[in-house]
Amino acid sequence: MASTIRCDVAIVGGGLAGGLLALALATRQPELDVRLIEAGERLGGNHVWSFFGADIAKTDRWLLTPLVSHAWPGYDVAFPGHARTLAQPYYSIESERFDAGVRAALPPERVMLGAKVLAVSATGVALQSGDRVEATGVVDARGAGDLSRLELGWQKFLGRELKLAAPHGRAQPTVMDARVPQLDGYRFVYTLPFDETRMFVEDTYFSDTSKLTAATLRKRIDTYAAAQGWQVADVLREETGVLPIALGGDFDAYWHSSGRGVAKVGMRAGLFQPATGYSLPDAVRLAVRIADTRDLSGAALHDLTHDHARATWRDRRFYRMLNAMLFRAADPPERVRVIERFYRLGPGVVRRFYSGRSTFGDKARILIGKPPVPIGRALTALRGVS
Repeated sequence: MASTIRCDVAIVGGGLAGGLLALALATRQPELDVRLIEAGERLGGNHVWSFFGADIAKTDRWLLTPLVSHAWPGYDVAFPGHARTLAQPYYSIESERFDAGVRAALPPERVMLGAKVLAVSATGVALQSGDRVEATGVVDARGAGDLSRLELGWQKFLGRELKLAAPHGRAQPTVMDARVPQLDGYRFVYTLPFDETRMFVEDTYFSDTSKLTAATLRKRIDTYAAAQGWQVADVLREETGVLPIALGGDFDAYWHSSGRGVAKVGMRAGLFQPATGYSLPDAVRLAVRIADTRDLSGAALHDLTHDHARATWRDRRFYRMLNAMLFRAADPPERVRVIERFYRLGPGVVRRFYSGRSTFGDKARILIGKPPVPIGRALTALRGVS
């Protein structure tokens, strides 16, 4: 028999953004009845999320502290003509730790797994089971809306966690190893040493297409591992991802594509770093902001999340402009030169770029000098960037 559940806040989608919001509300306003509704059988799916220390404000780090699986004091990058180490803390969250951390913050009955959603409004959620959740306010965190409303390139990847037969000898992550054949755009390999014999290896592409052929990428990871002298004893897990890299588009059309009048967070709200597609820092900022507000009505949550997302989109036009030059002005095999040049800049410029807080001086430093792409093509690429 169908039933109605009543609560203060219903969060639809137990992925990264939804889970962080539930955790933030449970911590900041523990008196609230918060329901986290997820169609899958666990929170967070099958992912490794990573972030730089500077991506998260000091005042917001409390939200991620119980979720971090691994931490390193710095990271490396390597290109055909340049390599360096950056003394910037780097962190990773594994989905198993995420699932356990969010569940620990909520009473078991408030985490609704295997709950498929039919419809969402500002104050209600209709479930396939026939049950209904009525809330003071509803937040939609179910992933991307209609991405065709945006002009995009893609960051796509396949990652494998390898159990090695002997210690790998790596002390910290290599965030970009571009000393590999440049295929399908800008290609690099990303490695995370989870312990002395456990290494996460990801084959990544900044590509014009979202097509990903898993079998091919697995073979390339095998080739890379062999070139490092690693003997693979076992493959412990695998994940794939295709993330949008924003070159332009109509924010309002994107927002409305997944429904009107309902609050949204994460990819649903268009909140991702345009140059990387990563959404974790934005998810943290908005989760903390919502958790610190007292008006959690559906209308107020909609206005808060819409205005926040729209302002963020507007403020990041510079990054979309850089993306347009990378994807439109640089031939795919030459994109590595653009990224290599960027990584010759000062560590503060790099740090603020990834956190989405580039200063006027940073922007000038990124643009000034001999461009790694033809001037005429760069100017043409910038037409229509929004």
